[in-house]
Amino acid sequence: MNNKNSTFLLRSPGLTAAIFGSLLLAGCSAEAPESNNSEAASPTHIEKQPQTQASYQPIAIDDFYDAIKHWNDRTGETGVPHYELHQIKEIADNIILYQRDSGGWPTNKHPLRVVPEEEREAALKDKSLADASFDNRNTYPQIEYLSAVYKQTGDERYRDAALKGLRYTLDKQYDNGGWAHSPDRTDDHYYTRITFVDEVMSGVLTFLRKVAAGNPPFDYVDAALKQQAADAVAKGDALVLQLQVRVDGKLTGWAGQYHEETLEPIVGRTYELPGILAWETVPVVEYLMAIENPSPEVIAAVEGAVSWLESAKLSGFRVDRVDADSKRFDFHAVDYDLVIVEDADAKPIWARFYDLETNEPFLANRDGNRVYKLEDVLYERRTGYTWYGYWPEELLSTDYPRWKEQHSR
Repeated sequence: MNNKNSTFLLRSPGLTAAIFGSLLLAGCSAEAPESNNSEAASPTHIEKQPQTQASYQPIAIDDFYDAIKHWNDRTGETGVPHYELHQIKEIADNIILYQRDSGGWPTNKHPLRVVPEEEREAALKDKSLADASFDNRNTYPQIEYLSAVYKQTGDERYRDAALKGLRYTLDKQYDNGGWAHSPDRTDDHYYTRITFVDEVMSGVLTFLRKVAAGNPPFDYVDAALKQQAADAVAKGDALVLQLQVRVDGKLTGWAGQYHEETLEPIVGRTYELPGILAWETVPVVEYLMAIENPSPEVIAAVEGAVSWLESAKLSGFRVDRVDADSKRFDFHAVDYDLVIVEDADAKPIWARFYDLETNEPFLANRDGNRVYKLEDVLYERRTGYTWYGYWPEELLSTDYPRWKEQHSR
């Protein structure tokens, strides 16, 4: 994956599984034997004829790319057997294996791995743990995948697990409309904060909007649950608009975390200081632009955020990846470093964090101290966290202009 000595292009979260092909399917394939078990569903549910494994249609795993990347970064696994994409029941069984009794899922589990027996036994013992999370685009992809498998197979185990996850998601919404990073964890204040980092708020709301509309694969969800999802979206949308940061009376972007009671921007992890975040603002704007018949408040929020992203552009430099000695940290391994290179012709780039009052870009270390140069971020955080990127490019060049034409005042 590394292109050494080349410009390090940091992309938006909307990456396809193909881009991460070597990441997702680096191991050996593990074809399962054909199943001889017919899946008999009741007449009121989906009825499917028995199928051989190879006849199932592959289901996209794009939404798991973050979990898979984190799994690979942390474990350094290579050559481990993986299921093929058409082996949807085996993949779904993996997903159910890691589902907690609460209905949610822990982060960063690789759904395509062939899980060794000792790991499987440990996972079964861990089902009562209170570590389910929406972080790293988690829990809602599992629900959608299980729903899609149910639609193909008619196996009610997958439906029931998906509905359990959906109810968990609905139950964990705060009364004010927000969702925490990891609702059941009490070992750090960070987990209970209303979170925009890693698409917690925008990801959950996008998912629930599809459920409320009954869009496939959620067209099996009953009317009562769809209404609950619609009500949750309405509360969430109102909070998203409320939390947009204003600077000198102008709408800007969104912070990464907010206090669940005061609703003030607040520190997340020690190096995630309160600020306006460019990366996290982009999926929120994309989410708001997808609202049909947007209210004047939604239109104002989009236009304010886009204006802020335009003003937050940085120029005159690029971020390069250069060779370095191989080193493994707790959560990732690297054989490169990142450096700032002055370049008058470089295209605009964005910092991730901007000051809540001055709009000045900043970075930070694990000790919580703010710094203003990439070189002042220690090596582990410099390479283990994304500080600069081009996330708003497509939004500003394509998506927003198209939306603007449709919703001009």
